[in-house]
Amino acid sequence: MTATSPSTSPARARLMLWATGLFVLAALLYGAWWLLFAAHHESTDDAYVHGNLVQISAQIPGTVIAIGAEETQTVTQGDRLVTLDGSDTDIALAQAQAALAQAVRHTRTLFVQNDALAADVAVGEANVAQAKTLLSKAHNDLQRRNALRGTGGVSGEELLHAQVAVKSAEAVLAQARAGLAASRAKLATNQALTRNSTVSTHPDVLQAADQVRQAWLASVRTRILAPVGGMVAQRSVQLGQRIQPGAPLMTVVPLDSLWVEANFKENQLDAMRPGQKATLVSDLYGSKIIYHGTVAGIAAGSGSAFALLPAQNASGNWIKVIQRVPVRIRLDPQELQAHPLRVGLSMTVEVDLSSTPEQAGQDAQGQSGEASAHALSTPVYDHDTAGIDARIRRIIQDNIDS
Repeated sequence: MTATSPSTSPARARLMLWATGLFVLAALLYGAWWLLFAAHHESTDDAYVHGNLVQISAQIPGTVIAIGAEETQTVTQGDRLVTLDGSDTDIALAQAQAALAQAVRHTRTLFVQNDALAADVAVGEANVAQAKTLLSKAHNDLQRRNALRGTGGVSGEELLHAQVAVKSAEAVLAQARAGLAASRAKLATNQALTRNSTVSTHPDVLQAADQVRQAWLASVRTRILAPVGGMVAQRSVQLGQRIQPGAPLMTVVPLDSLWVEANFKENQLDAMRPGQKATLVSDLYGSKIIYHGTVAGIAAGSGSAFALLPAQNASGNWIKVIQRVPVRIRLDPQELQAHPLRVGLSMTVEVDLSSTPEQAGQDAQGQSGEASAHALSTPVYDHDTAGIDARIRRIIQDNIDS
C-alpha cells in the first residue's frame, strides 16, 4: 500500500487540476457568452402567430344564390365571395326611378303654376280696379240724388236704388280684394316652393335622386366582395340561406401581414424598445428556418389586466405571480412569402436589446415614423357612381322635356 501511494497522488492531483481547469474554462466561456450575447438578448417560447381576421358580412338582407369561395381557398381583393338574390333590389331600383320621374314632373308643374298664378293675381288686380270704379260711380250717383232730394227732382225710390247700388259696389270691391289676396297667397306659397332652385336642383328632385342612388347601391351590394386578399376560413354561409346585415358569413385572413405576439416576463422588458431586431423560429419549420422581425410595440398592460375578470390582489391570501406582457413582433413580408405561417402557430422569439430604435429607423420616442405595416384599407366599397349619376340626369332631362 505504501509503495503505490506516491504514484497515485500525482495522478489524482493532475485529474483534479484538469477538472478545475475545465470548470474555470467553462465558467469563463459562460461569462463571456453572457456578457457578449445573453446580457443583450431576451427570449421566450410563449409566442404565437397573430393576424387580421377580416369578417365578411352582408350590408343588406337577402337570400344567398351563389358562394364563390370555400374553406382554405385563397382569394384576392375584389373577388366575389357571395351573391344575393337581386330581384327585390331590382324592383326597388325601378320604383325609385319612377318616383324620380314623378318628382320631376310635379316640380315642373310648380314652376309652370308660377306663371298661371301670377296671371290670376293680375286678373284680381284688374277686378279690384274695376270694382273701385263702379263704387266711385255709385257714390257719385248717390251724391247727385241726395242733392236733388229737397227740390223734388228725385223720387224716394230712385234715392233708395242709388243707396243699394253703393252697397252692392262696396260688396263687389270687398269680394275682388278677397280674391286678389287669395291669388297673391297662392302665388307666394308656390314661389316659396320653387325659390332659388330649378327643376333639377329642387329639394324634392334631389331627394328622389338620392333614393335612386340608394336603391342602386343596394343592388350593387348583392355582390359581396373580398375586402382583402387572403385565405378563407370559418365559412358558415349556405346556399338558400336568408341573411341579415352584419351576420358573419366567413372570414378572410391576409397571410401576408401576419405578426407574432410574444409574451415576455415583466422583468425582461427593462431594456426592450420598439424598433429593436428579433429572430424567430417556428415549431412548424424548426430551427432550419429563421425569421427576422422588428419589435413593433409593447402592449399597454399585461394579459391579465385586460381579462374579462381581472385579478383582485387586495385579499389577504395574495401570491405574487410574475406577469407577462404581450410584445408585437413585425415579420419580414418576403420571409413570410417564402415560408408561409398560419394564425395560432407557436414561435420562439429572441430580441436583440443591443439594437437601438435609432438603428431601426425609429424616432426619439422609439415609435415608428412610418405607417404601421399591419394597417389595412380597402377600395372595394368605393363604388363608381358615374353610371347611375348619368342615368339620373337622363331621367330628369327626359321628364323636363316631356
